[in-house]
Amino acid sequence: MLQIQPSSKIQQNSTQYFKRTNVIKTNQYTITMPEISRFYGIIIKMFFKPKEHEPAHIHAIYDEYVGIFDIHTYEMTLGDLPPQAQRLVKEWLKTNANALIEMWNTQKIYKLPPLQ
Repeated sequence: MLQIQPSSKIQQNSTQYFKRTNVIKTNQYTITMPEISRFYGIIIKMFFKPKEHEPAHIHAIYDEYVGIFDIHTYEMTLGDLPPQAQRLVKEWLKTNANALIEMWNTQKIYKLPPLQ
């Protein structure tokens, strides 16, 4: 479940991503992203805010590393995820692309199977 709370400790116009807790903090909110899947130590999460949070993407967290992946191109657009973890996430994205696009468009998040 999405949890949003006001955050007064963050400087204005700043965004911080806390990898261990999977929380995004901005000058206005603290957001906990729902988990969609988990495989080989990689956690996949998604958060969206219509029209303000494009392009459609997922967050992949692996230990202390994070990658943000476009769900249409499967490319990592931001992050420091190691190459092997990137390959696994891209393989998982290709398998689940239709479901991820549906989730993004309908804003209804549900669990997806792990990479086999």
